[in-house]
Amino acid sequence: MALQLLALRMLLVLEPLLAARGQEEPPPNTQGMPRRPEICQRPQWDSRLQLEPDQRIYKMNTEVTLSCPEGLQPSFTHVKCSREVQSNSSGKSVYREVWLGKDSRGRWNHTQNRVECIEVLHVDPGTLEVSSTSIKLNWSCQVPEACSHMRATCRLAGPSSPGCEAEEVVGEEMLHGQEGTFSCPALQPFTEYSVTISLPPSTTLFAWLVRTMETVPDKPEQLWLDPSTGSLSWEPLPSCKGEIIGYQLNITARSAQDRALLELERLRLSGSVTAHPLPAHGPGTSYVVTVRGLTAAGAGAAALREFRTNGSDTPQPPAMSCRSARDISASQVRPRQHQLLVAAVHNSTTVEGVCSAEPQPFNASRQPGAYVAAVLNLSSPMDFVLGDGTRGQGYHNAALRPGCSYTALLRLVRRSQQSVAPTPACVLVAEQSSHPWLWIVIGVFVLLGILLVFAGIQCLVVSRKRKFLPGKAKEDN
Repeated sequence: MALQLLALRMLLVLEPLLAARGQEEPPPNTQGMPRRPEICQRPQWDSRLQLEPDQRIYKMNTEVTLSCPEGLQPSFTHVKCSREVQSNSSGKSVYREVWLGKDSRGRWNHTQNRVECIEVLHVDPGTLEVSSTSIKLNWSCQVPEACSHMRATCRLAGPSSPGCEAEEVVGEEMLHGQEGTFSCPALQPFTEYSVTISLPPSTTLFAWLVRTMETVPDKPEQLWLDPSTGSLSWEPLPSCKGEIIGYQLNITARSAQDRALLELERLRLSGSVTAHPLPAHGPGTSYVVTVRGLTAAGAGAAALREFRTNGSDTPQPPAMSCRSARDISASQVRPRQHQLLVAAVHNSTTVEGVCSAEPQPFNASRQPGAYVAAVLNLSSPMDFVLGDGTRGQGYHNAALRPGCSYTALLRLVRRSQQSVAPTPACVLVAEQSSHPWLWIVIGVFVLLGILLVFAGIQCLVVSRKRKFLPGKAKEDN
């Protein structure tokens, strides 16, 4: 009996110890598996990502909202932390931290270890086209889910330049698909516009401030001559179509004492200059003046006026005369080398163009134009024969063609600091025109000859018929 009581007491003492030991040992089916952690560390993703809530440690299955700066979109907008059992290099099973992202259908997928802020809208800089009146760009959407309801606008960015009135242009277009082209037409030159592509309600995907290209300026509206100073003046051009970088001034002067003396001057003046003195040639000299504004795009339309140095602004067409080279006095030309130009033209407008342009070498294979026939030293009177075939350095006195009209010009070239080209002075020394009545007489003689031949043939035919008819009558009888 005493032994039974002792055994019962020992069982009562060992029972709580065995129970405590059984709690510490894992069940047989989970032996070798680590304990599952309940937290995750903040992911080391794109530094531009914004997490909400923003914490260093997240609990399991806590959903986190991701966002990016304006114009960018995260590859996943919602993520959560999870754990998966994976095998390490030694073959043991361990728990690893993974992040799952929610797609557009609400399914949770692996984030492939990295989430980034990507560009929703891409505009290729190489496709940007800007002209003086239009802007065009090519776009493509990188995140199709985020590109619905995109809207592109084009607006005037600021006030116009002084003296210019740019109309407000509101270009607006809804963009569809994953790529396309947006254009802003009918714009003003040299004007700033803002191009914006946005998503409702107020997300700006692309913004660009651009100035349209320059174009040639308008012609100066007012051009006048100050009789007291002899200076030509004009109103400065506003920078509506481009920055005015200068003015091109062309002056054609004809001496009152000798109408055959023609001087042309081409000047390039600064954009701040609005007056220039005309070259002095004595009272009564007539001037034809053109003024053009210059921008980076080139020269604009020309304002043209004609003046006389006596103060009269009434246009008077200049006269031209034909004279011999030996009649040119030393006061009209200086004792230096002069070019003798020959041109197959004889009207005053073309003669001025020949004098101001740079003559080309003579080319016998094409229609004769203007060429240098000789380089002369007029320190003393001399005779010269055109068309004798002589050649020299830079000139050729080619033979003249029969039946053509020619004009001979004596050209003196001088240079000044403001001239954009050599300033030529030309004297019309000779004109030779073909005589149209000579060709009429020749034509009449040719026509008479044809008529005589035709009459002779007719006479021969009639005489043969007369001989043939009597013989035939006798045979019939």
